Amino acid sequence: MERDPGRGAVPTRPALRDDCPQRTRQIPSFVWALPPVALLGLVFLYPLALVVQQSVQPDTGGTSLQPYSDVFASESFREALGTTVWLAVGATVGCLVLGFALALVIAFVPFPGGKAVAKFIDVFLSFPSFLITLALLFIYGTKGMANGMWTGATGAGGDGPFQFLTTPWGVLLAEITYFTPFVMRPLLAAFSAIDTAQLEVASSLGARPLRVVRQVILPEALPALAAGGSLVLVMCLNEFGIVLFTGAKDVTTLPMLVYSKAMLESDYPAACVVAVVNIAISVGLYGLYRVVSRRAGA
Repeated sequence: MERDPGRGAVPTRPALRDDCPQRTRQIPSFVWALPPVALLGLVFLYPLALVVQQSVQPDTGGTSLQPYSDVFASESFREALGTTVWLAVGATVGCLVLGFALALVIAFVPFPGGKAVAKFIDVFLSFPSFLITLALLFIYGTKGMANGMWTGATGAGGDGPFQFLTTPWGVLLAEITYFTPFVMRPLLAAFSAIDTAQLEVASSLGARPLRVVRQVILPEALPALAAGGSLVLVMCLNEFGIVLFTGAKDVTTLPMLVYSKAMLESDYPAACVVAVVNIAISVGLYGLYRVVSRRAGA
């Protein structure tokens, strides 16, 4: 008991002992990770596991790697793999060249509406791929504007000379058109971080524009180019809508082969084998993209 001169004796609380056990226990951190991991496993990992399981279960029954041997030995798979790779690589190179040139003009060449064009790039990224392909069909299709203007100007019969959209080159043009903004976006961000004083100093020392681009701008843009190119390469490998909407019947990529095996031939083991190969290539390239992005700071 303590004594207060004005109030008399005041009871005091007993001091808490240091060895008193805590009444609350902290929930382990891994418990909070269980719900999202379970949801991810149910939505993504479980269907993926079913695809892998189906790829080793031939129609004859049992478990075997025979579907892999059959698919790898088929000419259609080798052609689809080669077509997928060269289209993806060609589109990536085209996107890098065109994206770098366009981003260079938008960032360093002042013109009316330049900021609006830069903002439109962000909007363009949200467009579905089939929308761009449909626009190209309106222009270069068999009954498109280009062929209509040609026949109207020359009076020639037939469908017109522009028939390339249903060829591999038409698919390549559509992919470059659609995926170029995915390269421009990181490039514009990289260009905005370049100190304009460096460009002015290089110009004042007599460097021509091409030399300024090669020695000042390009080294700063290389990380963004690598990150954007890696992303475009991964996306081109898995592109399905562009090939489908161009109507290129002779162009068979891995995603188109999966569709053909599953929906047209009902050969689900073969379709799953092709899907597993496509996933393995995509995951490997995505890992490369993450490494490049991390080193580039993109």
